[in-house]
Amino acid sequence: MDKNGNSKLNIAIIHPDLGIGGAERLIVDAAVELASHGHNVHIFTSHHDRSRCFEETLTGAFPVTVYGDFLPRHISYHLHAVCAYLRCFFVAMCVLLMWPSFDIILADQISVVIPLLKLKKSTKVVFYCHFPDLLLAKHTTTLRRIYRKPIDFIEERTTGMADLILVNSKFTASTFAQTFKYLNDSGIRPAVLYPAVDVDQFDVPHNSKLNFLSINRFERKKNIELAISAFAKLQSFGGNILKGHFSADASLTIAGGYDKRLRENVEYLAELKSLAVKDGVSDRVNFVTSCSTAERNALLSQCFCVLYTPQDEHFGIVPLEAMAAHKPVIACNSGGPTETIKHGVTGFLCEPTPDEFSMAMAKLIQDAKLAEKMGEDARQHVIESFSTKVFGQHLNRYVIGVARGKSD
Repeated sequence: MDKNGNSKLNIAIIHPDLGIGGAERLIVDAAVELASHGHNVHIFTSHHDRSRCFEETLTGAFPVTVYGDFLPRHISYHLHAVCAYLRCFFVAMCVLLMWPSFDIILADQISVVIPLLKLKKSTKVVFYCHFPDLLLAKHTTTLRRIYRKPIDFIEERTTGMADLILVNSKFTASTFAQTFKYLNDSGIRPAVLYPAVDVDQFDVPHNSKLNFLSINRFERKKNIELAISAFAKLQSFGGNILKGHFSADASLTIAGGYDKRLRENVEYLAELKSLAVKDGVSDRVNFVTSCSTAERNALLSQCFCVLYTPQDEHFGIVPLEAMAAHKPVIACNSGGPTETIKHGVTGFLCEPTPDEFSMAMAKLIQDAKLAEKMGEDARQHVIESFSTKVFGQHLNRYVIGVARGKSD
């Protein structure tokens, strides 16, 4: 029992691939915060590369166990979903057969494991839905639609079997209701639990250079080419728009998760480099792949502003990290960023065009005091609403409620 009279719970977390990304950041934060509330936490995954992971998974604050890394991730670059299901299902089988019962199992991304995990009646399952997978998958051909049909059906029905469903934003909750019509008609509603950021890692603001920063995985859906095109457009403005405020030292850094095993990562990085050459800014665009947490924090602390380019992003952890580092954010006016960024106060929400983004960038260059004030307001906004402490308090209440038989 803790000081509030709550029981200490044995909690397992099942996550497909414990690499570097927004979903992984949330899972690691969940493990850290639940452990800080006194619970016994154990992460199970099908892949954990100690050279490419969040540092918290290496400190021993909670154990990480890998099962099924020998299983394929794809078959000749096809059947990614089926392989992901099999790998995660194998992890769940190992947890079920090789470990004693857990009070709570928190799973995310792949819901097919939920009915398997519920075979142990004493275990409650919490499923964190970052976004319906069927909306992320391609349904471009008749063959792919046939292939996805049973997968999409299984996703909806198994998701509904969880004792509690959490989503990362009101935008995702709305999308969940529109996508999973059977669950919505059945009265199954997810609860919103916003991801968070550790504000303490950015507690000293740095004097920044005129460097714009984009941080995202090297995936086409992240729309990183918008950052390059906007930066090129800013360069073309020259003295006309910026009225002498523009510096020849202005630069753009594009950093993010990069896995050479993934064809899209390799191809997209090459495409972005080619675009920088085509737009005439290759000498001012720097690419950083798979930076560590310390390197990412340094980039955030030293930049002038963060450009966040995905459209209809279901949440987006980067804007929170940027604001925690005292930096304003320029993002697309859609999805999760509309719930985390205060337009005109902590940054700008823009239409996803180079013109809109570059004009917002120009405003900050022209008014350094505005950029500084936005950074200060952004930091305070994250502390009050999106810190890991706030996230941990909400998550702890949810898991204790589920363990006691409450799902709301």
